[in-house]
Amino acid sequence: MAYRNKTYICFDGDNDMKYYRLMTAWAKNENFSFDFHNAHDLNSARDSSQEESIKKQLRERFANSKLLVVLIGDRTRYLTKFVKWEMEVALRLKLPIVGVNLNGSRLRDDLCPPTICDELAVYVPFSAKIVEYAMTNWPDSHLAYTKEGKKGAFYYTDQIYKNLGF
Repeated sequence: MAYRNKTYICFDGDNDMKYYRLMTAWAKNENFSFDFHNAHDLNSARDSSQEESIKKQLRERFANSKLLVVLIGDRTRYLTKFVKWEMEVALRLKLPIVGVNLNGSRLRDDLCPPTICDELAVYVPFSAKIVEYAMTNWPDSHLAYTKEGKKGAFYYTDQIYKNLGF
């Protein structure tokens, strides 16, 4: 079994790539504490490949992942070929899910993909400090809530945001 220390980031590659790239830039910038082991660094899944070969590469990434981050933009809920499949795989693997709202919302909203809408997940706005906080803290909370049989959307309190400088 693979060592699961990676973060799998799921996003609309046509419209939200800049947010994914910004997250990787935060991780490389010494002025940010933001850090993660990116599952996408494991192999290359090219859009020109056949769907099944892409999914094979993505499965390898999931085998090493401990967390799914879903970048939720205007079109994410409508993507069924890969993004929906990625969320379904994460749910089957019982990975903790962090929904990152690119519109700045702290809550699950109408842009949330139906695949995860009723599932156990935490929702945060796109900002380095709160995304890092969620990536660090949500896995333990997810485990505890799963043991309690809880489902649905979770959010961080105003005090958490205040402590992070919001």
